[in-house]
Order: sequence, then C-alpha cells, then structure tokens
Amino acid sequence: MAKQLTFPTNLLKPVGDFLKARLASLKINKKKISSEDPFNDKTRDLDNAATDTEAEEQFGHARVTAIKEELNRKSAQIKKALARVKIGKYGICEDCGKMIDTDRLAVFPEATMCINCEKKREK
Repeated sequence: MAKQLTFPTNLLKPVGDFLKARLASLKINKKKISSEDPFNDKTRDLDNAATDTEAEEQFGHARVTAIKEELNRKSAQIKKALARVKIGKYGICEDCGKMIDTDRLAVFPEATMCINCEKKREK
C-alpha cells in the first residue's frame, strides 16, 4: 500500500496561523472598503445630485463592489486551504494528489492545486 503524502506536521500550525491571520485581515479590509461605498450614504437618496456627481457615485460603487468580490474570492480560497490544513491535506494537490511545490506555497499559501493542474484548469 502506498504511503499517503502529507505536508510536514511541524509546518501545518504556522501555516494555519498565517492563513487565519490573513483571513482576519481580509475581513477588516472588507469592512473598511464597504464604508467607502457612496451607496451606503443615507443622505444620498435625498439629494438631487448633478449628473457628474451621480456618475462619480456609480463609479465609486462599482469600484467598491469589485474590490469586495475579490476579497470574497480570496477569503473563500483561504477557508478552503484552512480546511485542507485541518484534515491534513494541505500542500497536496486536490486534483493529482502530488505535493504542491513549496515555492508556489510560499508565494500563494492558499493554493490547493499544483501549478500543472492549475494550468490545465485554466485552459
């Protein structure tokens, strides 16, 4: 029977702690960026803004929405990586089952696929 690949146990806790801290930071950033959304201004409905002001508000809202979507995407990736830490599968490609290159994990610690499988999925 083949031995199951696992990431070194002594590295899982620091990686998990790092990912949890990163997730908390994303949550703070999401709250901060939400406060910058011009659509959250309660007085906005009461004013008769000029067309250029309305356009600026629309642009500001679109910007905030895009940033929040990216923060949500990153949060989901980190949560997925944390789940893999918890079950002992962190650092193992979810597609091919091989170890994910440590250089990739150093740059992108929430990676759940090796670079080859990631490239195949993007095609």
